[in-house]
Order: sequence, then C-alpha cells, then structure tokens
Amino acid sequence: MPRRSPRRPPDQPCRRLSIKDATQQEIQFLHRTRQGWIKQRTETANRVRAMLLEFSITVPKRILNLRRALPGILEDAENDLPDGVRQLVADHWQQLQDLDDKIADITQRVERIPVRDARAARLMSIPGIGPMIATAMVAAVGDGTQFTQGRGLSAWLGLVPQQFTTGGKPRLLGISKRGNRYLRTLLIHGARAVLQQAHRGDDALRRWIQQVNGRVHRNKAAVALANKLARVAWAVLTRGETFRASAAAA
Repeated sequence: MPRRSPRRPPDQPCRRLSIKDATQQEIQFLHRTRQGWIKQRTETANRVRAMLLEFSITVPKRILNLRRALPGILEDAENDLPDGVRQLVADHWQQLQDLDDKIADITQRVERIPVRDARAARLMSIPGIGPMIATAMVAAVGDGTQFTQGRGLSAWLGLVPQQFTTGGKPRLLGISKRGNRYLRTLLIHGARAVLQQAHRGDDALRRWIQQVNGRVHRNKAAVALANKLARVAWAVLTRGETFRASAAAA
C-alpha cells in the first residue's frame, strides 16, 4: 500500500519561505558554535569525572564544582592517581579552561549584536528576553512577517497545546514541542526568570502573570508566559515598536 504523507496538525500553519539575510546567518552560526562548545565542555567534564570515579574520587555534579575541585585533585600527591591518569586529568582540565574562554568570548560577541541590530534591540525591551533570546529570535524568524499572527510563531516554536478530539469533544494536551527546540528552551528559561520577579511592579503584564501563577503549577505558568512572550515578540518584530506592558496583557 502507498504510504500516506503525515497530515500537518491544525495548529501548525504553513509558513512562507523566508531567506535569511547576512546578519541572521552570522547570528545563527554564532549560536550554533556556542552550543557546540557547551556540549563539548559538558562531555569533557563528564569524562574526567568518570575517570576520577574509577579511583574513588567523587566530584559533585555541575561544572562549577568540577572547576573548584580539579586543581586540588591534581596537586594532591596522596590520592593514588597514577601518573598517566593524572596527566590525562590535567589535559582535560586545560581543555575545560580553553572551552570556558571560547564560550565567554563568543557570548560577548552575541551580546554586542543588539547594538547594531534594531530588531534584537527592540526584542530586548520585552521582560525575560535578553541578548541570547533576542538574537536567537532574529536569527530564526527575522522580522516575523512569514507568520500571519503571533499564534503562528508560538505554534512553530511548539508552545501551543496539542488538541485531541474524539466524539466531537476536543481535549487539550501538553504543548506540541515542535519546531525550534533551542529557541523554545530559551524562552521558557526567560519566562521562569520573569515569574520570579513578577511581584515587583504593578503593570498589566505582571498582574496577568500573577493570575496565571495562582491558577496553575509553576511549570505550566512558565510555559504559558513563554507562549505569550513569543506572541509579544512577533508583534514587536512586525510592527517595529518596542514593548508596552499594557498591550501585552490583552
């Protein structure tokens, strides 16, 4: 039997093809390179932690704990590390420091982009959106005109609920998690930061956040806010305006 092509869910609007400009391509390469180096750093940290564990030397999780522990482990002559293993650990420690320097340098380069890109600068006027999210958004969608409405951008990012209908009764499920995973993750992290500061201030957006936060679990509130931030970002990009809290709460 011929295979049927998968149907596009109704909440996934078809986007018009948009060609990235040179700035978008540059930003995209910077983000991808930074992601690759972070992944490489994590792999290196896990590898050296596993080597040390073979000799009953445990280091708590998180890269910060490893940075603090490695110099002392290398200088400790009584921890029974063979010379060859000690040299390997020293090599990994040097690699971690090199990767830290590279990541810090490329992060600074990304953070300088809004100075020369008006789209990213406008996005940074939205609460919870800093240089990383703003530049990633510009790299992914440009001026946002390929979407006819903010929901289209939210759906493309996978931030809208899936819908299951049976017997004519629709039921909303969890978010679809389709589309740009990297940007979706950044937006949710930014939303969590806004939730922590929602009690400071009394504008319309913060009141909306407090209402949502009072009805649902904090994780659901973060996703709901990320959804709203994506829609606000679309409006800011397509209208060429900075953020207004009163308009965002509508």
